[in-house]
Amino acid sequence: MKKIFTSLFLIMLTSLLTACWSEGDEVSKALGVDVSNGTEISNYDTHGGFLGDGTTCIAYRFDDDAALEQIKSSADWHNPLDDTVRALISILNGTGNEPIIPEINNGYYLLIDRQNADGDILDRNSFNFTLGLYDTDANTLYFCKLDT
Repeated sequence: MKKIFTSLFLIMLTSLLTACWSEGDEVSKALGVDVSNGTEISNYDTHGGFLGDGTTCIAYRFDDDAALEQIKSSADWHNPLDDTVRALISILNGTGNEPIIPEINNGYYLLIDRQNADGDILDRNSFNFTLGLYDTDANTLYFCKLDT
């Protein structure tokens, strides 16, 4: 009987801890930008298959400039979007029927190469990167991960 109660307690505790975690926490941690004041406007995720391959892109819209101010004060974020980032956006958009990321004319980016490889990211046979994009015209932050 004691084992049953202990098992039930552990299941409930695990459920509570899982419920407290959110995708927003993962995005905030990865990009260094607090997204708690943003509104999630889209969520595309094909991860979860064999070996964890897939594409994730979550977009948040902001009513104020708090996220933009965090981005501007970070040395990790850059602007304008360079040719490599634009090529990676094309790769991300090519994974589905509809573009995941609209054209961004004015914005910032953060590129995290999660693949331990030398050389140009575009010259590889596979991709493992996280890309943060902030569209200053639309006050929209995109968190994208591609694993191939």
